[in-house]
Amino acid sequence: MPEENYMLRAIELAKKGKGWTNPNPLVGAVIVKDGRIIGEGWHHICGQLHAERDALRKVTEDPKGATIYVTLEPCCHHGKQPPCTQALIEAGIAEVVVGSRDPNPKVDGGGVKALREAGITVITDFMREACDALNDVFFHFITTRMPYVTMKYAMTADGHIATETGKSKWISGPSSREEVHRMRHSHMAIMAGIGTVLADDPLLNCRAKVRGHGDEEFLVDGKNPLRIILDDHLRIPMESQLVQTAKSQPLLVVTLQRPWERAEEAEESIKEKERLLLQKGVQILHLDKDAESGCVDLKALMQYLGKLSVDSILLEGGTAVNASAIRSGIVSELDVFMAPKVFGGGKNPVASLGIDNPSQTPLLTMKECRQVGDDVLIRYRLKGGTVCSLES
Repeated sequence: MPEENYMLRAIELAKKGKGWTNPNPLVGAVIVKDGRIIGEGWHHICGQLHAERDALRKVTEDPKGATIYVTLEPCCHHGKQPPCTQALIEAGIAEVVVGSRDPNPKVDGGGVKALREAGITVITDFMREACDALNDVFFHFITTRMPYVTMKYAMTADGHIATETGKSKWISGPSSREEVHRMRHSHMAIMAGIGTVLADDPLLNCRAKVRGHGDEEFLVDGKNPLRIILDDHLRIPMESQLVQTAKSQPLLVVTLQRPWERAEEAEESIKEKERLLLQKGVQILHLDKDAESGCVDLKALMQYLGKLSVDSILLEGGTAVNASAIRSGIVSELDVFMAPKVFGGGKNPVASLGIDNPSQTPLLTMKECRQVGDDVLIRYRLKGGTVCSLES
């Protein structure tokens, strides 16, 4: 079997951990001896065995003298698991073929160095581009300590996310909606604005019951993300599905330091609202106002979430929230579901960014384009990883 096939198998295995390993990376490993695969593994869940140890645990014969293909540089430090380099050395592995380099300061070449010092042959950057593609989220988070934000929306072929009357169910087809629930599983958090809450009363989980289309139901075998609602003036209804399920699925409401007007009775009303929300299990975060947008400071929010090890956010915002996110420079990826429909008028995906000249626009590079049911999913990476200031 060609060497490339062993790494392709390791990549396939790594993907099995998607949504479960955060904030750790996706990693797969294949152990080969005398041209035969004798063991394979992947990182299943954060805190459990890493891919190399998982593969060693499953070997069908003595791995001494074997070659291991691993999608990411083996770790060389103690975390929730002991160093994988030590396990490979003790097992008598003769050669390690590495795909991606690990930018984690605790590794960053240290794993390769430890293996070579033990007399093991190490080949680096093997099919690196394909291996790197597994871990956009991890690489961004480990180097910036802020979440990788994916902005997602569905639009018609003429670029609208709702009709002129504001109706949007359903632009995308059932296959796309099922894909969105898999995306929710793979991100640690999902973020929306209060406008979405007031309009749709969503649950924002990994299970959807869609009425009006044969009562179809999507059941995704995944974990529910932390739900984050941007609510400057604390307007979230107590009877909303989000509040009512806050004790079973975490809900963080982000509001301004002083979301009330000067009137004393308004201040007391907000304080009472906060007390009731806290009783329901809702977490409340007060942030300062962003000087430019007048809304909560999204960069400060990303820094706060990064400290909590939230490595990824799926942004399902409306036009204003999307514009705010782009302006603040927090967006890393844009995922667009384009449906074969034309409205001829309606709401745009992003509110005005004040761009007068095409040269001012944020630049995108296509990451993926594929058909999902009758729709087309286009994934864009924002040039440079995140959006820079529109004035730059």
